[in-house]
Amino acid sequence: MTTTPHPLVTHARRLAHDLLVPQAERVDQEGVPASHVEAVKRAGLLGVVAPREYGGADAPVAVARETAEILAGACCSTWFVQTQHHTPVKLLATYDSPVREKLLRPLAAGELMAGIAFAHVRAFPRVPVRAVPRQGGWQFDGRVHWYTGWGLNDVMLLAGVTDTAEVVFVCVEAREQPGLTPSAPMRLAALSAARTVSLELDGLWVPDESVVLRTPQQEFALVDLARAANTGPAVFGVAYAALDLVARAPDGEETARSLRVRLDEVRREAYALADRPAPADSVPERLAVKTRAHGLLRAATTAAIVAGGGRSMDLDSPAQRLAREGMFLLVQGQTAEARRTHLGSLASG
Repeated sequence: MTTTPHPLVTHARRLAHDLLVPQAERVDQEGVPASHVEAVKRAGLLGVVAPREYGGADAPVAVARETAEILAGACCSTWFVQTQHHTPVKLLATYDSPVREKLLRPLAAGELMAGIAFAHVRAFPRVPVRAVPRQGGWQFDGRVHWYTGWGLNDVMLLAGVTDTAEVVFVCVEAREQPGLTPSAPMRLAALSAARTVSLELDGLWVPDESVVLRTPQQEFALVDLARAANTGPAVFGVAYAALDLVARAPDGEETARSLRVRLDEVRREAYALADRPAPADSVPERLAVKTRAHGLLRAATTAAIVAGGGRSMDLDSPAQRLAREGMFLLVQGQTAEARRTHLGSLASG
């Protein structure tokens, strides 16, 4: 992993070393505590991509990626909770709206934390959450299957689809309220600690002044397809953390070195692609690189399990935690195109 000179990278490394890594196994079993979120806020990491005029750092993309890698490699559950925050910040910074002036500054400063509830829009033409104009606002009905950070987030970016195939993004308080009921926290094979729930929406009304963006579903899909085809920094963060374990194990140094060289190469290629404009015809190339990165992630976490031997099966072992986190990252944000590409790669050996 390269080191990008920036105060936020230094803060992220210190946070990882002093807090996240020492407590990662406990957090994995017990859940991300509010104190971890407060530590991320104090480190300034919630404002990494936010504009300076609203109190953010407006850091280069390389800094945002490296801080994400550091957090994910240290405690993937904490990373996953806080990473939701950056999408609402980016949307509010990009699109002028009444809610922008209300929320962007406290979000950029880390006074508030945001989550996201719009992955279901990718199911179109199936519409899990429907948005209907009602009385100076919008009514939302349906089910959000995955919402991460419940009880830790203050607001959420929620999306629904109208009868005319328009996607409506709104900001609402992340709490139980009339028309919004959370499930119990989900028990998952990995990242149960991230406090993921489903949300039942039954007549949730949101005023017009809380609308962030309205966009045709077709336009959303075109942008989202290319964006989702990129390899996320967490893949590299968890893979590097696993290789650090391998390198410290007897007979593991050469394996770690070999895999690290290959991982460095794919990382450079993935980020170079992500920095290019993302036309629709670039999706196959991006997915091919993402599939290679996932293959190296599996190899790195498997090597950590093998290097740890029977001790890797202990829930106090970082190797098994990293392996489960790697399993999660294989399907996080998965699109139909990504699934087909990955399965095809596995079938061809």
